[in-house]
Amino acid sequence: MVTQQAKRLAVLTSGGDAPGMNAAIRAVVRSAIPRGYDVLGFRHGFTGLIDGDCFRLDARSVGGIIDRGGTILGTSRCERLKTPSGQRAASQQIRAHVLDALVVIGGNGSHAGAYKLSQHGVPVIGLASTIDNDLPGCETTIGATTALDTAIQAIDRLRVTAAAHGRVFLVEVMGRDSGHLALAAGIAGGAESIVVPEIDVDAETVAAQILSAYQRGKSHAIVVVAEGARYNADSLANHFHAHRDRLGFELRVTKLGHIQRGGAPGVYDRLIASQLGAAAVDHLAAGESGLSLGILNGKVTATLLSDLLQANKKPLNAELINLAQILAK
Repeated sequence: MVTQQAKRLAVLTSGGDAPGMNAAIRAVVRSAIPRGYDVLGFRHGFTGLIDGDCFRLDARSVGGIIDRGGTILGTSRCERLKTPSGQRAASQQIRAHVLDALVVIGGNGSHAGAYKLSQHGVPVIGLASTIDNDLPGCETTIGATTALDTAIQAIDRLRVTAAAHGRVFLVEVMGRDSGHLALAAGIAGGAESIVVPEIDVDAETVAAQILSAYQRGKSHAIVVVAEGARYNADSLANHFHAHRDRLGFELRVTKLGHIQRGGAPGVYDRLIASQLGAAAVDHLAAGESGLSLGILNGKVTATLLSDLLQANKKPLNAELINLAQILAK
């Protein structure tokens, strides 16, 4: 834990970009300056930290960015930080730039990197930011609601053309290890079937769900699939095409991909990003670090980085799983 008030801090964004990261950067800078802090921004995540690639941030340099997607600092996934030499190099840059603290905005991998730096004596706070919404210790992460809105807009449009042609659409959303986005998108999009990594569903089960929908009088169907599910959109499509005569429905695949990361952050992401950025400065000013900040029950919550990384994978909401099954009928 930090024992004295930081007077110079830095901020970086790491891992996959998420709508609202810029709002968080803005909140960190504008909350820190009135407290007497100088603020640096490192470019391209931990890669920029290791390379010492940074610039000074002030109130004006973060003006007009709250409504912008992506991140003005740039981001990357840094394999070097996973190595002892990379961690030492990052720690040396912290000392070389006379930094008292670091704010890391990102998801699971970013928080793992933040924890490694904390073990090297760096006072660090992580802000939960990932469209996958899979960080333990919080219910909502920066970027998740905007990504969900983007997915729903696409699903709504696909349902129109599915209805016109009487087709089944397999809509693949992001979620390499997590089905939080797919589950929420499936419920909000009225999907007839939802396929996620956490629940092992085979292709025949999905086919049976679609056939059941047709037998109940539906003329088309939407299946929302997380990219990390054992049967992703491509494998499901291959199975259905191989059994087309038996199944009797026409199929199309749409992968939303990185479109889910882009675009302006919605109201809620701007709000929670602003709350979390300001709270990070509050904790540092109070001499507290080694924490991850997220939103739980509508409020900012702090979790020790060590506890977060030792926690089991954030489970899917059992009530939402049950709701999805009920509403698909």
